[in-house]
Amino acid sequence: MLLVPAIDLRDGRCVRLLRGSFSSTKQYPVDPVETARLFEAGGARWIHIVDLDAAEGRGKDNLATVQRIRGSVSCRLEVGGGVRTEEQAGRLFDIGVDLIVLGTILVRCPQEVAAWIRRLGPRFVGGVDAVDGKVRVAGWTEDGGRSDSEVAAGLTGIGVRGLIYTNISRDGTLAGPDLERTNAAACASGLPTLLSGGIGSKQDVRDAASRADPLVVGVILGKALYESRLDLGELVREFPQTPGSPWDLPAAV
Repeated sequence: MLLVPAIDLRDGRCVRLLRGSFSSTKQYPVDPVETARLFEAGGARWIHIVDLDAAEGRGKDNLATVQRIRGSVSCRLEVGGGVRTEEQAGRLFDIGVDLIVLGTILVRCPQEVAAWIRRLGPRFVGGVDAVDGKVRVAGWTEDGGRSDSEVAAGLTGIGVRGLIYTNISRDGTLAGPDLERTNAAACASGLPTLLSGGIGSKQDVRDAASRADPLVVGVILGKALYESRLDLGELVREFPQTPGSPWDLPAAV
């Protein structure tokens, strides 16, 4: 089970949203770069970064902070939030990001993403964010008009190498993950999948490891780490982070 700690950025600071709402933002008094270093020291092989300013679509981003993080850790970085043009993707790859998570553009213009992949390589994963099985886009503010399983099933012909499934209604609640819908989305896509949203305890991670579909290869850890409900080092000792996870390997395009 891959353990992927998350850093959500707003105005260059570490924050967490509650159920994807920008009006329910909790800021943490920690430096994003130092946080990334601590995650790597705790045994993380991947760090998941969300640029909330870019996702909100008001002309701001946290590219400079992502670049500082990239220069401070050697583990792999996956970055999502507001990447809606090939130029934006190229800037992230230029500063050394390993994977880019696509949401809105993937739902609205999947063939455009397929063209990016042909030009830039299998360096993208699909982010499916949903409430009650319905996909949300544009920083989780708009109905994507399709079901989560429908979007997940459509990923196989595009060339993305994995899926991140988030039940927005669980995100930031610490109330436990949505294994049922994550499993369904993973099976629909046939791709290595990370579960996101709701992890609040070590038992939640154990449940994911024991009850998730084999395609669900890891979990994203957020608020529970920041509020000391989870200790990353302890989790890594229970779930060793060895190379060779399906998440590490690019899918055929």
